[in-house]
Amino acid sequence: MNKAVLLSATGAIAALAMLGAGYAAGNKPAMQAAPDVIKVASTTTVPAGGTLDRAEVEAIVRDYLLKNPEILLEVQEALETKQKEEQRLAHLDVIKNQKGDIFNSAFDGVVGNPNGKVTIVEFYDYNCGFCKRAMEDMQALTKADPDLRFVLKEFPILSPDSHKASVVSMAFHKLMPEKYGEFHTALLGGEGRATEAKAIKIALSLGADEGKLREHMQDPDIPAALEKTYDLANKLAITGTPSYVVGDEVIFGALGQKVLAEKIEAAKASL
Repeated sequence: MNKAVLLSATGAIAALAMLGAGYAAGNKPAMQAAPDVIKVASTTTVPAGGTLDRAEVEAIVRDYLLKNPEILLEVQEALETKQKEEQRLAHLDVIKNQKGDIFNSAFDGVVGNPNGKVTIVEFYDYNCGFCKRAMEDMQALTKADPDLRFVLKEFPILSPDSHKASVVSMAFHKLMPEKYGEFHTALLGGEGRATEAKAIKIALSLGADEGKLREHMQDPDIPAALEKTYDLANKLAITGTPSYVVGDEVIFGALGQKVLAEKIEAAKASL
């Protein structure tokens, strides 16, 4: 159990103990605010003055935890459940208010059906090993579901090479969007690190004009779009790749084709 949870648990129990002591001293309104506190304070003898000092409260907490260590697990589970629900609601708000930036950014590549009813958005880095393996999931899902729209959102966070490769990728997408899928597969699925030079080489092999490509690479809208993606990721608590948005849910990590397919079906059901 991590230290933060332990501190939260003991802090809560200490508060309960104090309330219980107040109840034992005749302060019934305090007890009404926490009706289960008697579990902590029932064996405590309150001094004649009707108060307990800090050392006595700490002794109550220690004694209670030693006799009932399972309460820490209960507190941890309750805290995690509460935090997950708070995060889910926060995600819903971001997805609702920034739907266009998430699902329809002009710089995001799209594979599968561009007019599909269900959209899945992947935040990825060209040098992410998990993203390389997850590419097979994307290919299988779009092949199996002709109504799936798969959005590829550049999120270069692993190295300067990743950032430079993404700039080339975004420039190529603007120049030759019809061949973006081929470019993405070649760069992400290639051997070794993705670099600016490698990305340019792939772009030229697919017919891009080098002069026009380099001109697009200087487009100030590209760094602006990347900054917007970083901001979105921060708001959605995305810190690693791959991460996904499906419907109104954020999914962290390469969880595999089966899990993504289940999330897609759930998003379809909510349409």
